[in-house]
This record gives sequence, structure tokens and C-alpha cells, in this order.
Amino acid sequence: MNGPSTPTGPSAPTGPRPADGPAIWSRSFRLYFTARSSGLLGDAMLPVAVSAGLIGSGHSVSTVGYALAWWLAPFATLILIGGVLADRFTARRMMIGADLTNLTTRLLLALLFFHGIQHTWQLYGLLALAGAAGAMFQPGAASTVPLVARDVQGANGVLRTAEAVTALAGPAVAGALVGAAATGWVMVIAAGTFGLSALCLLALRLGPVPAPPPGDSLWRNLVVGWREFRSRRWMWGVILIWMGYSVFGYGPVVPLAASVLVPAHGSAVYGLLNSAYGVGTVVGGVLAIRFKPVRPLAAGSLAMLAAPLYPLGIALDLPVPALIGCLLVAGTGYTFWGVMWATSVQTQVPGEVLNRIHAYEVAGSVCMVPLGSALAGPAADAYGARAVLFFGAGVTVAVVAALLLTPAIRGLRRVSVPRSSIREHDAALHP
Repeated sequence: MNGPSTPTGPSAPTGPRPADGPAIWSRSFRLYFTARSSGLLGDAMLPVAVSAGLIGSGHSVSTVGYALAWWLAPFATLILIGGVLADRFTARRMMIGADLTNLTTRLLLALLFFHGIQHTWQLYGLLALAGAAGAMFQPGAASTVPLVARDVQGANGVLRTAEAVTALAGPAVAGALVGAAATGWVMVIAAGTFGLSALCLLALRLGPVPAPPPGDSLWRNLVVGWREFRSRRWMWGVILIWMGYSVFGYGPVVPLAASVLVPAHGSAVYGLLNSAYGVGTVVGGVLAIRFKPVRPLAAGSLAMLAAPLYPLGIALDLPVPALIGCLLVAGTGYTFWGVMWATSVQTQVPGEVLNRIHAYEVAGSVCMVPLGSALAGPAADAYGARAVLFFGAGVTVAVVAALLLTPAIRGLRRVSVPRSSIREHDAALHP
């Protein structure tokens, strides 16, 4: 079994490798890039469109909150199952099925908004189905990258850059369309983005991919995935540290930032600052394409030293130009870390368990964020919003220290191709 801090790669990778040619922009990567970008754009439209549509049709803020919760909760609860199914039936099939489900739900949501929402359970049910589709798609988003690009880190940098652009463009497009027409038309356009994604994935030709042994039960696949996740100290070490960061650092920042910045500077400035952070994420993605450190998690941890500038700049009540600089640099550092992390997972984990392990790490990464966001209000009432932001900045520095002081994380070395299969690597260790 592959040790968590083993510095060298195995003798041979498993599964198909991208053919000789462009390190990133091969035909397969272009198709996957188009699929991923269009799907992300469709997802980015949904929160703004649903929120504006509900408020505009006279529904309460509570209904908006419930609607978004029905969308997010199935993703968090089903993503582990999505990882198992992606390994059993191939990620490509699961992603195509998820895109077709998302296309259908968006068209039905369009009809719902066109005719007026008389029964909110219909809205909640469709949003829950969309969230479940996201849980089926996400595990394959990681395992497909090494199959379509020889430069896995560069490909991740490109994808993170596209993700940042869609995160900026999606809400802007949805907001403009909701203002100019009906929310239903936003959903029609979003359905088209998922249709394009499905077509691009359908055109992918990946060949045979690693899979679990035939005959294993779903529960057995889940257990094997957990065992593989637990055996990598660098991976579960990062996730444990990240859970603390989610509760005390990242989770409270977004709601508290809005509560401080909007009254002080107005909604327009708040939107401008979020755009600055988005531009920073684009810069971070571009830097990650170019810079390939020997120890990716160590370099990514150092880049995370920029992240405290986000809460710190707000807590110090810096002028708007300085805040723009803080958020731009913070977004750059955070995205650079994200690329280093994603690349490490995709290249260090055997292909036959990658979907399941990615599901575990995503679940661990996001599960504590809602708790941190929920605690932000009571903590701000007790100690003041600025005090909580100062604390969050200190927690972020402590997180960087914990990452760098953990030998398995700090010492993990970059590999240029994905790890071999579990069986092949065991054979190499024990001939």
C-alpha cells in the first residue's frame, strides 16, 4: 500500500493515459473543460435566480433559505454514495446522468416559475433532485482530470481559473436576466448549459478506466474507500485541520463580512470587493499553471498565508482601495492552495479508488462550513463582529502553521503521473 509520505512514484500508472500531444489542451481536455465550465455556469446561476424569483413573487426570506437548504443538503449527504457509484459504473456515465438530471430539473423549474409557485414542496423537491445530481457529478470531476491531461497541475489551474470566472459571471448573468425577464428564462438557459456539458462528456473517449473488483457490495466499496482515505496521513491530516478552519476561520467570514461591509460601504462596494476576490482566484489559478513546486502542499500552505488578509482587512476597517488589494491577494493564495491540493489528490491516489477518496475529502472539507456560518451570528452578538473576524484571521495563521508542522503534509512530494493501482503498487512493494 502506498505510504502517505512516500516521496517516489510507482513503476507504472494504471488505466489510460492521455496520448502524446499537448500537455493540457488535448481534444479530450477541451471537451472536458467545456463540459465543466458550462455546468459550473449553470450551477452558479441557480442561487441568485431562485432567490430573486421567490422574493419577486412575494415569498418570504425563510422560503428562500429553505429552498437553498433543500438544494445543498442532498449534495452533502449523498456525495459519498456518488463516489462509490462513480467507481462502480465509471465517472463519465455518472456525470452524463447527472447533467441530464440537471437539465430536466432546470426545465421543470422554468415551468414552475413561468406558471407561478403555488406549492413550495414542488420547488423543494426539484432543488433536492438537483442537489443529488451534483453529488453524483462531483466525484468524477476529480478522477477525469488525470485521464484528459498529461499536465495534471496545469489542467487543475486552468479549471480553477474557469471556476472563478463562472462564479463571477453566473450570478451577474442571472441577476441581469431576472431583472430583464423572468426567472424561468434563466432556468431555460441553465438547462442549456447542462445539455452542452452532457454532449461534451458523451464525446469523450477515455478507454477502460480502473474499477473496484467485480462482485463487491456497495457497502464494501464504501469501506475500502474509507480505508484508503484513512491510510494517507497527509490527506486526513489536511481534512482534520480544514474542519477546524471551516468552523472558526472560513465559515464565519462570509456572513460577517456582509454584516460589516454593507452597512459601512453599501451593497455596490460589497459586490466590488467580492469581484476583487474573484479576480484574485483567477490570478491564483494562472500562477498554479506556471509554478510546479516539488512539495505542493508545503507551497500551497505558504500561499495560504495570504488568506488572513480577507478577515483582517475588514476587521481593521481599511479604506476600500486597501480592502480590494487584501481580497485580491487572499483570493490568489486560497486558489493556489486549492490547485496544489486537488493535484496532490489526483496524482497520489490510485485511479480505482479516486472517486471514493475524492468524495470523502469533499465531504470532510465542506461539512463544517454550515456550522461555522451558523455560529457567526451568536459569536458576533457576544463578542462583536470585528473581534470574531480578528479571531478568524488568527485561526487561519494557526491553520498554516499546523499544515507546515505536520511532516506527512509538509514532506509530500509532487509526482508527474497518477499513482498505480492498489494491486500493482502492492506487487511492486512485495514482489
